Amino acid sequence: MNIDALPKFTPEANELWTKLNTEDKKLLLSNVWCSKCSRAATIKNFTGVVKSGDLLVVGECAECHGDVARLIESK
Repeated sequence: MNIDALPKFTPEANELWTKLNTEDKKLLLSNVWCSKCSRAATIKNFTGVVKSGDLLVVGECAECHGDVARLIESK
């Protein structure tokens, strides 16, 4: 998966995403809480938008395909 080029991000979300380094991106995407699995999981098929100035990544759990999200606060 190419985590640096994400066409499903809004322009504002892409701007915040590009400010993160590659290792942080990998960590954030591989450490999303899944309520169905009751543990940390990897997010897949995700999109990104900006909500209240923070980046919201929404997608599905790589294991059970349940809905998951990750809020990445702006610095």
